[in-house]
Amino acid sequence: MNGQDIRIETERLLLRPPQAEDFDPWAANMADAESARFIGGMQPRAVAWRGFLTMAGAWAVQGFGMFSVIEKQSGQWIGRMGPWFPEGWPGREVGWGLARAAWGKGYALEGATACMDFAFDRLGWDDVIHNIDPANAPSQALARRLGSDLRGMGRLPEPFENVAVELWGQTREQWRRRRP
Repeated sequence: MNGQDIRIETERLLLRPPQAEDFDPWAANMADAESARFIGGMQPRAVAWRGFLTMAGAWAVQGFGMFSVIEKQSGQWIGRMGPWFPEGWPGREVGWGLARAAWGKGYALEGATACMDFAFDRLGWDDVIHNIDPANAPSQALARRLGSDLRGMGRLPEPFENVAVELWGQTREQWRRRRP
């Protein structure tokens, strides 16, 4: 699968692999303490660059990674979300992280629904998890709205081994039963 050819459109969003022009808003998002709180914490621009290239590299090596989320109306980058499965991860994840200006507009549910469809239908995954900080009530609520259940506490690989995460998830069959 050539990741650069993948585009998913929802009613209000365009999901596509990261492009060079996405880096400035990515870095701004990672410099915002509140936006970055549950996705690795605030990062200086040089560290954000490494994370950005990690995501682009996932597309190049694995054929998937988190999408850049573009608001169709404005053309603005508003976050990242999608499939993610780095070495040592506790399962195949569909994750999300939106810029603060995009919060409360229903974009997370709209985009995450499309990403779940992509993971199950295009990638052929049988199971999806979401690693969620126990203090992240909005992401817990989104996981519930997606139909995922809390499976218990999980562990991330180094250097995140001391980060507490709840594992939420569901199978492809559960997802298909809930989808209209």
